[in-house]
Amino acid sequence: MSFRAITEKYLEPGSQILMVLGIIALCQPWNMLLHSYGVTIILIGLIGFNITSKIPREEEAGTGHGAAEQARNQGAQH
Repeated sequence: MSFRAITEKYLEPGSQILMVLGIIALCQPWNMLLHSYGVTIILIGLIGFNITSKIPREEEAGTGHGAAEQARNQGAQH
């Protein structure tokens, strides 16, 4: 499994889930430790998502265009 596949399957959704968990930690009233680190959790998830979303998908990595976009543009070549 390549790094791009791992990023697409695990790291990017994990960052999104971490941001949601940070919002939940910030809004809950029972645990002061979670509440005090809620913004930090959100920021870690946001930074992780910004990094992982810049890595191109598996099919887009080699050519700069996705496979569907290449198939659509096949007739346009002169």
